[in-house]
Amino acid sequence: MTPHPGPLPRAEREKTRRLLLLLLLWPAAGAALLISCSSIERTVIVPPNVEGATFVGNKACYECHANITRVFPASPHARMHFERAKMSGQTGCEACHGPGSRHIAVGGGRGRFIVNPGRDPAACLQCHLETHAEINLPQHHPIREGKMNCVQCHDPHGMDIHKSAGGLMMARLNETCAQCHREQTRPFVFEHEALREGCTVCHQPHGSINAKMLVQRDNNLCLKCHAQVAGMNSPRGTLYIGKVEHTDFVRLGSCWTSGCHISVHGSNFDPRMRF
Repeated sequence: MTPHPGPLPRAEREKTRRLLLLLLLWPAAGAALLISCSSIERTVIVPPNVEGATFVGNKACYECHANITRVFPASPHARMHFERAKMSGQTGCEACHGPGSRHIAVGGGRGRFIVNPGRDPAACLQCHLETHAEINLPQHHPIREGKMNCVQCHDPHGMDIHKSAGGLMMARLNETCAQCHREQTRPFVFEHEALREGCTVCHQPHGSINAKMLVQRDNNLCLKCHAQVAGMNSPRGTLYIGKVEHTDFVRLGSCWTSGCHISVHGSNFDPRMRF
């Protein structure tokens, strides 16, 4: 007699539950998105809904949005398609903006029978779940408050997700931040070398549990780059930065709040950014 199999592991039960739920909801949704984006784990979502509208394909958008549809095929977002759309391989625009037939029928116009992620980030956050979680952390850019939106920092239609500008990619990152944070990104005689790599070396761009959206809250933020191992003849626990012993200094607080390196973004007077 064949023994009765034991209960499925918890992970397998959850996987089966999700599959059954998807199969039940599939006919009601009418269409689904299959995503190949490498930044998210989910591969199936329900597209935005516009009441009474049907999908028309990317070519229908070309007449009014020629500049966008010309560069859009190179965008990572162009890889989002509707599995059961009549125009196979031509439904990238409507993956984020919803079906466009009613929008076209009324002659277009901002927000007229179309989903605009520039005004409401919900269409973006449906896929970018990690970002959705980050903007709900205690310290965050005011996206959920409606004072900012995703397209202020990101170009959803171009091949580079960051706003295009001259220079290297990290320079573009800083230029994006500089639109608002001009005091911190202005030129300095003695610049903080970390700015050459980008603001995100020290800051989480979407949200953080730390003040000022820092990646770490204490001296560990600075010591990732500046710490040095003391020589064999130094007492255990001795900390050197450059040629200066900092063992006692770091006990006074963080590098920028202890009254030492207060000009953390750069200084026009002191190479050690003390003022």
